[in-house]
Amino acid sequence: MKNWIGRISIGVCGLIAFVIFSGMVQAQSYSELWGKAGEKWTPQSRLPDFSHAGYHSGKKALPRVRVTANVKRFGAKGDGKTDDTEAFKNAIESTKSGAILIPAGRYILSDILWIKKPNIVLRGEGPFKTVLHFTKELEDVRPNMGDTSSGRPTSNYSWSGGFLWAKSSNRSNAISPIISEPKRGDQVIKLENAADLKVGQRIQIQMEDDSKKSLLAHLYSNDSGSTAKITKPIKVTFVSRVAAIKAEYIKLERPLRWDIRKSWKPTLMTFAPTVSEVGIEELGLSFPEKAYKGHFTERGMNGIAMTGVSDCWIKHVRISNCDSGIFVGGNFCTVDGLLLDGERKPMKGDTGHHGVTLGQDCLIQKFELQAKFIHDFTMSNRQSGNVVKNGKGKNLSFDHHKKAPYENLFCNIDVGEGSQIWRCGGGRDLGKHCGARGTFWCIRSEKEIKWPNSNFGPGSVNVVGVKTSSKSVKDLNGKWLENIPPDELYPKDLHAAQLQLRLRKSSKLRSR
Repeated sequence: MKNWIGRISIGVCGLIAFVIFSGMVQAQSYSELWGKAGEKWTPQSRLPDFSHAGYHSGKKALPRVRVTANVKRFGAKGDGKTDDTEAFKNAIESTKSGAILIPAGRYILSDILWIKKPNIVLRGEGPFKTVLHFTKELEDVRPNMGDTSSGRPTSNYSWSGGFLWAKSSNRSNAISPIISEPKRGDQVIKLENAADLKVGQRIQIQMEDDSKKSLLAHLYSNDSGSTAKITKPIKVTFVSRVAAIKAEYIKLERPLRWDIRKSWKPTLMTFAPTVSEVGIEELGLSFPEKAYKGHFTERGMNGIAMTGVSDCWIKHVRISNCDSGIFVGGNFCTVDGLLLDGERKPMKGDTGHHGVTLGQDCLIQKFELQAKFIHDFTMSNRQSGNVVKNGKGKNLSFDHHKKAPYENLFCNIDVGEGSQIWRCGGGRDLGKHCGARGTFWCIRSEKEIKWPNSNFGPGSVNVVGVKTSSKSVKDLNGKWLENIPPDELYPKDLHAAQLQLRLRKSSKLRSR
């Protein structure tokens, strides 16, 4: 149990160049969307560019921040009896920056620990040695009742919030209208005024739908299903660095994820979250062993939430007996090494609601879900660019929760049984579950995986390398299913291959 991170790395997540079977080198097969080393791929491909997911778009490793405080110096006992909440609050409040060490012990906590400033790290001495035990539910300490899309009363913590909660505000201001209409995959846009921009600056493009819902349709490759209950114009954002400036033209660091049309009021905005560089690492979080009562009964035994942040991380964390594990509502965040487990009595096989919910361009890798959630991994509300890879679970569900989550990647995953991979939630008339170009790559399972039903998503969904008896269908403008056995598909980790290709090209350009 204590070597779970190593087991994942050596087991389902090891990136193995060659697989030896019965003394022979196993066959290697390559997707026609990628090829052996990306030679068949272009930014305009139906296979999106996922390489910018995670901390600093993958260009930096997670840092090892220097320890500047210790919770025991603020009175924390860690004896499993004393309520240490105020000691933790004081430690966070008093620390301007750096890592706050939480020595081995069992710490009793009864309130939310807020992190509302940058450059703060909570660091334990291992997820089985340093345990934060939360005795209450979020609804007890900060009541927040609401209702579902069908009007059923429930706590808003059924789908949000955490007892470790990093929260930012985004001070975004308009820079200039965008006056060109580039296509998805392009990188050059024309502004009304580029005078205040600098190369290397992070910016975001924002667009708002028109009365015909044409932007929403675009996010579904014009196959959205019923969206009757989406009554307000949706907005989308896309964050990139400025790679070059020439007069009123700017080149983005990365290809656009959608077309830009003037009817969608495209505007270049600043991107300046107030909270970044926050880390939560080497910790165990636990909750009381209450029997799970089922969908929408949750009152908030939730682990970690990150709201509006950028470039934050969760590393080597175990969460036990939770309603929901992690909500990462931010940009360019990484979860590296996660175990969700517990001993709760299940309801219809489930022991919680949401395992992990991701935001924009976020990455989770090296995970193991021993607990079973209604929604093990969730994408919703135009969430895009996320990567879930190199992990395993008992019978994982890839929940696409409607309102156009699009261009997300699930790759190199052992889903266990495989009967719930397309199990999704979301209310009626909110569009199909998955938006354009959701990609499922090298997915291992015990049972055969079939193409999802028509309510799941449009034909632009990509399914490559799953256990199936279905014949390959390779229509560049329609359905794409490549019947390649997962053990034969290379690269298995598509995200790593895309990142390697991007960084190699970038290095060559810098050396010229």
